[in-house]
Amino acid sequence: MAGRIASASIKAVIGAKRQTKAALTLTPSAIGQLKKILSGKTEYIGLKIGVKQRGCNGLSYTLDYASEKHKLDEEVVQDGIRVFIDRKAQLTLLGTEMDYVESKLSSEFIFYNPNIKGICGCGESFNI
Repeated sequence: MAGRIASASIKAVIGAKRQTKAALTLTPSAIGQLKKILSGKTEYIGLKIGVKQRGCNGLSYTLDYASEKHKLDEEVVQDGIRVFIDRKAQLTLLGTEMDYVESKLSSEFIFYNPNIKGICGCGESFNI
């Protein structure tokens, strides 16, 4: 069973910095943070990204630790980091770039998703 990554906040952003044909690409900043999050956690093999019904605009991203790859999960491997995309989120995330941004007030993973049509005012939920 996968555990929840409680220290990460997720923000949806309309559009993409660059569109790719990959299911998901990770920026160097996201890779560095994921390596920190996963270091010393030998019971997990990577990170699992999904979407769930939540928020005022419909969908929200979820990030969980992954202890196994499920049969229908899409696997993305980049710089030694394994990311599994839940089958329900695969079309939603297609072509998305995942970044990690730190400021004086917050640190969060941001998804630049070319499939998003609208987001809520706080930027944490989106629709397609």
